[in-house]
Amino acid sequence: MGELAVEKHVRYILSVEKKKDDFESVVMEHLRMNGAYWGLMTLDLLGKLDAVDQDEVISWIMLCQDESGGFSGNTEHDPHILYTLSAIQVLALFDKIHILDIDKVSNYIAGLQNEDGSFSGDIWGEVDTRCLHFVTAFQCYGCFVTFWTLESLHRPVNEACLFKQVFLYCNAFSSTITSVG
Repeated sequence: MGELAVEKHVRYILSVEKKKDDFESVVMEHLRMNGAYWGLMTLDLLGKLDAVDQDEVISWIMLCQDESGGFSGNTEHDPHILYTLSAIQVLALFDKIHILDIDKVSNYIAGLQNEDGSFSGDIWGEVDTRCLHFVTAFQCYGCFVTFWTLESLHRPVNEACLFKQVFLYCNAFSSTITSVG
């Protein structure tokens, strides 16, 4: 088995960022925050995170923060819990969590909690079991353990109850509570 062509991978990841006018980039621009997270994590795993301009990345991430406290997939898009997690993960990667207004982000996340304890992904009410994972993942970042805990939410989060609600008769899980009939 050959060696990993690290420099080729790095060049490819960096080239994707530069192709903002390509068709693929334009139709996927609303997913850019997630692409940034995966690309930057890959660069970090390859030991090449220094190949990007950290200040430029952080500046763009902060431009994606909505006044609600959540982050969007790109500038001029609506915030979503998934993009908020990706933004925080990238900031953590660069050791820049401290630039966040923790209360603002925490209030955004808590505001997405529904009456049944589940979470919507955005203001439009998408409910998905992934959102519970995202909320739990926020706990992994030290500042959230200190300033924001699952106990501080509006309603208790009962993971077992939520997962029971999406467990289907065919012994599989649905992605949403509403799809269980």
